[in-house]
Amino acid sequence: MGRGTLTLRSDTPEAALPPSPGPRRPFLDRLFDVGGRGSTLGREIRGGVTTFVAMSYVILLNPLVLGATTDVTGARLTTEQVTTATALAAAVMTVLMGLVGNAPLAVAAGLGVNGVVAFQMAPTMTWPQAFGLVVVEGVCIVLMAVSGVRERVINAIPAPLKTAITVGIGLYIALVGLVSAGFVTRTPDAARSTVPVRMGADGHLQGWPVLVFCVGLLLMVVLVARRTPGAVLISIVAATLLAVGLNLALDIPDWGLVEPRVPDHLVGAPDFSLLGRVDLLGGFASAGAIAATVFLFTLVLSGFFDAMGTITSVAAEARMTDADGRVPGMGRILVVDGAGAVVGGLTGSSPNTVFLESAAGVGEGARTGLASVVTGLLFGLTLLFTPLAAVVPAQAAAPALVVVGGMMVAQCRSIPWQDPDYTIPVFLTAAVIPFTYSITNGVGAGLVSFVLVKTFRGRWREAGWTLTAIALLFAAYFAVEPIETLLKGC
Repeated sequence: MGRGTLTLRSDTPEAALPPSPGPRRPFLDRLFDVGGRGSTLGREIRGGVTTFVAMSYVILLNPLVLGATTDVTGARLTTEQVTTATALAAAVMTVLMGLVGNAPLAVAAGLGVNGVVAFQMAPTMTWPQAFGLVVVEGVCIVLMAVSGVRERVINAIPAPLKTAITVGIGLYIALVGLVSAGFVTRTPDAARSTVPVRMGADGHLQGWPVLVFCVGLLLMVVLVARRTPGAVLISIVAATLLAVGLNLALDIPDWGLVEPRVPDHLVGAPDFSLLGRVDLLGGFASAGAIAATVFLFTLVLSGFFDAMGTITSVAAEARMTDADGRVPGMGRILVVDGAGAVVGGLTGSSPNTVFLESAAGVGEGARTGLASVVTGLLFGLTLLFTPLAAVVPAQAAAPALVVVGGMMVAQCRSIPWQDPDYTIPVFLTAAVIPFTYSITNGVGAGLVSFVLVKTFRGRWREAGWTLTAIALLFAAYFAVEPIETLLKGC
């Protein structure tokens, strides 16, 4: 017997016993495979809360967009109606994404596409007819997901272009954060300037709200660099408390969408009057077959590729992709995302899709669907505690978008910049997304240019029929105005 060792006699009862099992994993750990993905329950909860805080502004912004116009009959949606619809759809779909997709992806009313519903569709049809077309859009996307078409399209896109989408989205959400905080503003057209944007309101930083953003951003940068647990959430809470304190002391008027003030009451009654008010096919009769088809085409294309870019980029940041850049369980995730458009139409909140701000929770350590369940439950609570959602100003949440955007841009190191087949398509993808405020536009520009380069270099077979067909579809998307004019003239 060696020194320091212990042996058991083979005839002892202990020797025949099987090895004792390790400690039993908690139920939530087993359900979402938290430990298997290198996360902890604490990180998932923090990530879910962080994602909710970063995207809670949608509860306030979506009613402003949908309530800014009237439908063809002059009817206008109320703030109470759309606020309830927005929170309800986000709660249901985000929890569903967590349970079915097991991914840290939050779902809510898509910003940008809600403008299509409000400013393009509503003036030509009634609100129920507009939301009916949204339901039809969702059904189309679900069918493509169930049939596997959507996943095949995503898998057909080369890895460098997928990385370029991630980089472009990183730049996009960083720009969204800078603009929403007032750090970057648009130069008024009346100035006749060739510079479209500038720093601050007049080329200089000024005002307390911008100071809150700068303090929150610097604090977040330091905490993230020090790998402090809860860095993003700590910074958002600290910046919010600073904003509330400054507003109480100085009564600052120019916070923008959300004024950081202590609410007069905590509980507000939800208004479910939009729930189920849809007319599936009436929009074709009201707006005309051609116009309604164009609206439906725009909704499907935007919903298809916006979600694709967001899912792949956030999944890559969460280290959920394999060596080929594919996301395990993508089929389930895509079905839930498509169902988000259906639920968005049924609730009256406009198409729901995966939100870019999910990256904020991923930056906090979220890796599983448990984070999405936490985010969804918080959206559910806002149905009763809507006033609390109005406490966090954009200046306090925006630093998370900037910091996480920087982390996503770091993935550009894996792009083969020296390969002429990818250099310009990758650049166009990454540049067009933030410059046009559209993931769909960036994906389209990248795919069209990639297929074009492959074709004129005599390598069109390498692009494949799937990407070639998508490129032609995007060419039609970019030329939709002249095509629509041509069809009307026929």
